[in-house]
Amino acid sequence: MANQDAPLAGEELVKEVCRRIRVARTYWDAHNNAACRGERERALALYNTLTKEQKQQIPQVLRVWLRYRSEKYFGAHRTPPKSARRKSK
Repeated sequence: MANQDAPLAGEELVKEVCRRIRVARTYWDAHNNAACRGERERALALYNTLTKEQKQQIPQVLRVWLRYRSEKYFGAHRTPPKSARRKSK
């Protein structure tokens, strides 16, 4: 998706949060944890900018996955992902 000049607001922001959560869940289902982690972090950053009313517009299934289920696997208490692998000599 191309970067936009104006930041998202209102309905567009809610739609973008939903889209990013769905993309993260797709990566999760495909066992692509690195991509899932990145997409989840982007979705969570946008989610935290929403008002209480806007958060209620996001389907509950998506909110639960973003805040609780994925926190179990990607939370701060988990071991962070490894950096680039070392090549064998």
